[in-house]
Amino acid sequence: AFLFFFTTVSIAQNNSSAELKSDTLYQGEVSCGTCMFKMKGEGCKLAVRIKEKCYFIEGRGIDDFGDAHAVDGFCNAIRKAKVQGEVMNGKFIVSYFEIIEN
Repeated sequence: AFLFFFTTVSIAQNNSSAELKSDTLYQGEVSCGTCMFKMKGEGCKLAVRIKEKCYFIEGRGIDDFGDAHAVDGFCNAIRKAKVQGEVMNGKFIVSYFEIIEN
């Protein structure tokens, strides 16, 4: 009985600690993970910061919204965006992405 209780509590804790909900639209900051968010990795790659945690984005590229190395590009600026998706293997798999213009 104790093992069943421990396993049930452990599963409940794992489910309650899910990083982000895939059906929720989040407002976060987007930029180059390596240049602007100082994430470990090679090369320039789009990332999002939600709730003070950074994730590399899968499903959108860093140059999808213009030249990443332009003055206002993702390697030189942090922009706001609405994003939706899920975290898998530490990466944010994006299903919706919209830049919020200033």
